[in-house]
Amino acid sequence: MAAITHTEVVSALAALAHDARLAVFKLLVQAGPDGLAAGVLAERLSLAPSALSFHLKELTQSGLLLQRPDGRKIMYSARFDTMNALISHLTDNCCQGQPCGVNAAPVACLPTSCNPGATMPPTSYNVLFLCTGNSARSILAEAQLNALAPHRFTAYSAGSQPAGAVNPHTLAFLQHSGLPTEGLRSKSWQEFSVEGAPHMDFIVTVCDQAAGEICPVWPGHPAVAHWGVADPVAAKGTDADVHHAFVTAAAVLRRRIELFTSLPLDSLDHLARQQHLAEIGVAG
Repeated sequence: MAAITHTEVVSALAALAHDARLAVFKLLVQAGPDGLAAGVLAERLSLAPSALSFHLKELTQSGLLLQRPDGRKIMYSARFDTMNALISHLTDNCCQGQPCGVNAAPVACLPTSCNPGATMPPTSYNVLFLCTGNSARSILAEAQLNALAPHRFTAYSAGSQPAGAVNPHTLAFLQHSGLPTEGLRSKSWQEFSVEGAPHMDFIVTVCDQAAGEICPVWPGHPAVAHWGVADPVAAKGTDADVHHAFVTAAAVLRRRIELFTSLPLDSLDHLARQQHLAEIGVAG
């Protein structure tokens, strides 16, 4: 990892010493190397384009961001080399040379700060997608979220009246897309309301019928929202017509999941999470 000069440290810290710029940088860190477009940043953080442009310029000039063209858009991503170098500089000679937890020095010492190359692991969230039959839409959402953000989210799915088997077209689409299908099954939502079941942070209904039904009482008061998607199982016509319906449903879910995974969840309270989750459901 390249060293960072004192001037660069001061510049980076000065750039981050602003609420909006810190929020932008944290969101881009969470987005990973692919980064996000300026429009997505503005929407997620409720910033005016002119203000966002100014903050992006400041962060880029300080060495904290990279930008690259992507068609007509400009994509921004965090410079992890600069971030890690900054962390290393700030934690140099941490704890006066004392190992963490042993003869602790009279200074604050986090476990990761005694290892300058380490970073705190992101918070992991459990998400449950609900539908009536749990054979198509909820399964598509479960598989796609687990593939898109496996280190931050664990996705599950269930149904109020499970069909008992995953729809063959669902499995065919996932296999064609290179997504794993092992372990996918149609099951009742009651499995997730009993003692010992995984604690859910988010509950998302993806069909209108399930949204209108009386759900179990979920432990922990998760954020709940509805992302209505047309049922591909109801599609009529040729095999091509049915396949197109599954492709369309999966694409709608993927767009919403990408918006969801770009949220700075660690910095949002419960009400804000609930609001953002609901807004995604009407994003198209």
